[in-house]
Amino acid sequence: MSGLNASLGYFLACVIFAASFRALLRKWPRFSFMLEFASSFMLVGCWLEVQTIVEVGQWAGGLGPDVTVTILFVLLLTHGIICGGASGNPNLVLLKFLQLEATTLPTLLAVAAQFLGAHLALLAAAFYWGLELTDMHMIKNLMARQCSSSLLVSLLQGFFTECVCALIFHLVHLSVRRRSALIRVPLIAVLLTFLSQIASGYTSAYVNPSLAYGLTFHCPGFTLKEYAVVYWLGPITGMMLALILYMGHIPRIFARNLLYFQKTRFRVPKGDKGEKKKM
Repeated sequence: MSGLNASLGYFLACVIFAASFRALLRKWPRFSFMLEFASSFMLVGCWLEVQTIVEVGQWAGGLGPDVTVTILFVLLLTHGIICGGASGNPNLVLLKFLQLEATTLPTLLAVAAQFLGAHLALLAAAFYWGLELTDMHMIKNLMARQCSSSLLVSLLQGFFTECVCALIFHLVHLSVRRRSALIRVPLIAVLLTFLSQIASGYTSAYVNPSLAYGLTFHCPGFTLKEYAVVYWLGPITGMMLALILYMGHIPRIFARNLLYFQKTRFRVPKGDKGEKKKM
């Protein structure tokens, strides 16, 4: 249990950092895009520790799959509550841009902040593992440079897996984004946990380019371009397909509705009706 207690302390530290950073930025609304930095830092930092429990905890700390699934769900639920509108997901920022809900500069700044948060979370996690507070973290520290890639299939299978999972995720997100947070946040947390478990033998279904960058891009086995095809191009393709299926078009690219045709309604003037009756 000492390993789990250390992990819970680490999770709590990440949550406190994100919440404090969020409260601090309320005084500087111009830097609101940095909320994405805190959101990405918390998500990647905590998920790295979940990944550690999955890889090492089962035989070094006696932590089974039920523990990791529960921790992952609680992590995603807490992230949704603490970070609010800051998703930590470049795809969701790009989605707003494609829907004409955001302009170019804020979109670029938010995406850059997300990748910066992911990179710093990776460095923070490596420092935490280096402390070797438990046997689990000591083993993880030894394995850090030779980590296991989350991509366990071919590039084509990986691209297809991330694309389909992103398609499902964004269709659900588009359907519930206007709903109350009491419904939206738990539903998204359950969906992401489910997708992660279903695709654990393929790509882990991160459906988040900055999350994938922090969790698996530094692992050997594939090149940066190959990882980008699966974890960046795959989710973006799935997101654009979801937008087309949901709205019928992508507003930023073209206005014409490709799927849904609206019937035009013609109103006949009253004068014309009167003339028809006389005839």
